[in-house]
Amino acid sequence: MSTKIIGIDLGGTHVRAGIVSEGHLENIVSVRIPATGSVEKVLEVMYQLIDPLIDGNIKAIGIGVPSVVDIENGIVYDVQNIPSWKEVHLKKLLEDRFHIPVSVNNDANCFALGEKYFGKGKDTHSLIGLTIGTGLGAGIIINDKLYAGVNCGAGEFGNVDYLDQYYEYYASGQFFENCYQTNGEVVYKKALEGDPLSIMILEELGTHLGNAVKMILYTYCPELIILGGSISKSYRFFEKRMWDRIHTYVYSNTLNQFRLEVSELENSGILGAASLYYDKQILAQQ
Repeated sequence: MSTKIIGIDLGGTHVRAGIVSEGHLENIVSVRIPATGSVEKVLEVMYQLIDPLIDGNIKAIGIGVPSVVDIENGIVYDVQNIPSWKEVHLKKLLEDRFHIPVSVNNDANCFALGEKYFGKGKDTHSLIGLTIGTGLGAGIIINDKLYAGVNCGAGEFGNVDYLDQYYEYYASGQFFENCYQTNGEVVYKKALEGDPLSIMILEELGTHLGNAVKMILYTYCPELIILGGSISKSYRFFEKRMWDRIHTYVYSNTLNQFRLEVSELENSGILGAASLYYDKQILAQQ
């Protein structure tokens, strides 16, 4: 981890970058994305962010993108909140400009890798980073390696059928609008003030999240699930109801070895993107 890697977190409104070296993050920079701009305009903003970070000591670039990704070729499709990015050959574009290896992956996969190398997933061989925000996504690590599936399709638990809809409808930020015509930030703030209805809503969310976690245990049975995303900040309000559902998992001995944590990792998107380099090194050694 002494190699200097640039990690880039492409979000819906900003792109953030930094240099990761010796297990530390330095030179963090951020710029607002012209989300409605052309492919070229958004790329130009990214280049202006990355250019000052490049020197002869940088070995690679990793970038996490909220989209479907052809990992082998580094092509991103239908990037969230950037309408012009329908199909962008991001790996080739960045490698042609900077002449160093570039890895591109889904942002949820980067979150899981960031936890593996820098967060609560250290010394854990199998884990799932579960991001609970506007949607419900996940990154899967098996035997110390990221498992992304075809076009980053693995870990899309939010699209699994559940009740009369699918898990994301009830077990993400969409729950508040779908069921109570409000938003999670409002509910969280009112819950902090002791509002009984808001606390009840978060407890109900916990029931759905507990069922989602139980479904993940039946399918992957990881050692650890780490919760991230904006909704995870409400954990203390939905923790009990969530665990009430998890404890109905039938394999009690397995459950005794299972851990669930809430992420405390700052800049996880940048760190996780840089960690794509470390994951690639592990694969190369096999």
